[in-house]
Amino acid sequence: MLSMYNSRNLAYVCTMLECIEKIFLYSNPFLSVEDFVWANDQQNYNASWGLLLVIGEESKHLDPALKNAYSNIPWRNIAGMRNFLAHNYRGIDYDLVYEVISTYLPNLKDVLINMIDQIEFDKELLKTALDSVYYRHIQYLRSKLND
Repeated sequence: MLSMYNSRNLAYVCTMLECIEKIFLYSNPFLSVEDFVWANDQQNYNASWGLLLVIGEESKHLDPALKNAYSNIPWRNIAGMRNFLAHNYRGIDYDLVYEVISTYLPNLKDVLINMIDQIEFDKELLKTALDSVYYRHIQYLRSKLND
């Protein structure tokens, strides 16, 4: 039987998923790094790297045992990227940010969705979260209410 983890993890996972969906929304129309970075006076890019910062911060708060269950995810790198983005604004590599978004976030999204099945929580907690405007981009998690 799978271990069940504390419900506080649900907030971190949902926030990370919401950030991922917003990043996909902001980066999706662009086929090149240059188009993404310089579009809309860099608004899409700046919003996306700000959300990457949030993902890194939230990842630090996940239960370590829950993260260990998904050892294929480079959790240290995720937290490290948060620190790098927060403290090295002028040295950010545009290509790296774009690569993280296009290559690594889809897999992280899948893992986070699967993580929810290992978190013990009252379904009303998830319903309340999904009813809020804050989590409007992760409505696909409503399927977890029926499990």
